Amino acid sequence: MSSEARQREDICRIGKSLFDRGFCVGSAGNISVRLEDGFLITPTDACLGRLDPARLARLDASGEQIAGDRASKTIVLHRTIYEAGPHLNAVVHTHATHLVGLSILARGPMDNLIPPLTAYHVMKAGPVPLLPYYRPGDPVTADLVRPLVNRCHGVMLPRIGPTFWHKTLAEASAALEEAEETAKLVFLTRGQNAQPLDGAQLSELETAFGVKW
Repeated sequence: MSSEARQREDICRIGKSLFDRGFCVGSAGNISVRLEDGFLITPTDACLGRLDPARLARLDASGEQIAGDRASKTIVLHRTIYEAGPHLNAVVHTHATHLVGLSILARGPMDNLIPPLTAYHVMKAGPVPLLPYYRPGDPVTADLVRPLVNRCHGVMLPRIGPTFWHKTLAEASAALEEAEETAKLVFLTRGQNAQPLDGAQLSELETAFGVKW
């Protein structure tokens, strides 16, 4: 199987896994990967649980579509992330319920939406900045994300959903999943005086695993 064929299969496999476990619903969400000579991205309004490898949108290195169904409207954001992070090879976006809920409750943009409740959230997801609200697909969002690409693994688009990026598709998906599970913990422990990891505990994780908080 060629590298591109494997990437197509991986997008469909991870998309179905995210959909089956409730990280996205309906036709919400999109996934892309960088190829040696371009990009693959899920089609516009495609259900991540029912993707067809042969129908994924294929773009050349300049971002022009050359094959497949019409590319997701978020391609501008995805390409901005790849341009800002040459080491990055995958982007995952969903409308994860608990993260969206936190963004609705939050008051305005902030440097980090999710408290460090667990070690694995710190290690896999890291800080998740909450951006100002813009409509889905607004190119302004890409401009806001560009300076953040090399400072974190993902951002929260308020009332829309999280977007995460990483060196591999598996890592990008794992970061998003960890963030959503931690957002769920925020709701489960709300009113119970839940304490985040303290400074010493965060420093230990940073030293032991080379992560940044």
